[in-house]
Amino acid sequence: MSRRVVRQSKFRHVFGQAAKADQAYEDIRVSKVTWDSAFCAVNPKFLAIIVEAGGGGAFIVLPLAKTGRVDKNYPLVTGHTGPVLDIDWCPHNDNVIASASDDTTVMVWQIPDYTPVRNITEPVITLEGHSKRVGILSWHPTARNVLLSAGGDNVIIIWNVGTGEALLSLDDIHPDVIHSVCWNSNGSLLATTCKDKTLRIIDPRKSQVVAERARPHEGARPLRAVFTADGKLLSTGFSRMSERQLALWDPNNFEEPVALQEMDTSNGVLLPFYDPDSSIVYLCGKGDSSIRYFEITDEPPFVHYLNTFSSKEPQRGMGFMPKRGLDVSKCEIARFYKLHERKCEPIVMTVPRKSDLFQDDLYPDTPGPEPALEADEWLSGQDAEPVLISLKEGYVPPKHRELRITKRNILDARPPAGPRRSQSASDSPLSEEMKALRERVQAQEERITALENMLCELVEGTD
Repeated sequence: MSRRVVRQSKFRHVFGQAAKADQAYEDIRVSKVTWDSAFCAVNPKFLAIIVEAGGGGAFIVLPLAKTGRVDKNYPLVTGHTGPVLDIDWCPHNDNVIASASDDTTVMVWQIPDYTPVRNITEPVITLEGHSKRVGILSWHPTARNVLLSAGGDNVIIIWNVGTGEALLSLDDIHPDVIHSVCWNSNGSLLATTCKDKTLRIIDPRKSQVVAERARPHEGARPLRAVFTADGKLLSTGFSRMSERQLALWDPNNFEEPVALQEMDTSNGVLLPFYDPDSSIVYLCGKGDSSIRYFEITDEPPFVHYLNTFSSKEPQRGMGFMPKRGLDVSKCEIARFYKLHERKCEPIVMTVPRKSDLFQDDLYPDTPGPEPALEADEWLSGQDAEPVLISLKEGYVPPKHRELRITKRNILDARPPAGPRRSQSASDSPLSEEMKALRERVQAQEERITALENMLCELVEGTD
């Protein structure tokens, strides 16, 4: 008589649990824009959600601790003239977030540690280069201030946020709308999916396609793809019979998938959230009321179904907390922020353990907030793995760090001082007026900065 051997895995009993009602964020008017982004971004300090806003686009930023009902007059981040389609927190500065909009611009914002008294309307910098709406944002995992944006003009632009200039523009690779873009672990390659039903691996600095696979999923609906820790690719899509699928690919052999899992016949696009520390991929479908999760291993069948977290209400979007924002004392290995129509609800994934001690096997060293490279070093061809930190003592987010911008564009260059300027121009009443106005503006900016620093110190003092 043969006995079925159960596969050994420390993640076999991972279970999901919705937070208590008082831990949710209530009365938030989540955006109704029909766009397949997560609509939510989270880091160890803040929760950001794209919201409905009259006369343009906006998102709300809440400190993680500010649970419960959100005041309807709570300040928003407003500045876009069209709906906001995607938001992404900078991995190297917890106070910096980028937003992409229907108005063709990307804006980068500095979020203060204290609660502002009115809407934040002035971005640190506005990045203009796309000719159609911008729907995808992704920060570089290891290089400081490097941000990727993809737009409806089928162009990917990689920016240096610190200078406001476009480092690279990939404008002749995608013949149709780009559905998803993902960096690999050290940021040397990109994986993209496109409406032409092709999965591509791109070397952005050479502007060339390294490998591609036409029709990784036979269905007509959008694809998504993410890199795994060992350089393989996970893709989600639809079969010819409209069944949702998860596939694992080896880029060195794109002919056949390493593994293929079929799910159900729902219409919602599956958003994959991959955790490289545990090699678990979580699939959250827009309009679904469940989160499925699978473990990726080196042994056949390679993709192992673990479990499904189910709830009653469908999700409008989903935020995924970086590993350094989790509670290691409770063996929490993932935390999602599920968007409903009027609220956001945390969902915690936990590995059941009896011991209260730090579980080394669940928490290997994980990417921290320090960048491994500067933007210029990455552009010149250098690659570096993320700078890792230990979570043994728990993670405390660093205090407010300013994003410094040194613009290099020609419009910002001021006329040179000294004898090279013509006497008549410098003595004209208009230039004197401009000079006086500039000095007044500078004095006001210094006053505002001083007041903000005082507020920060007061907030830290009360904490």
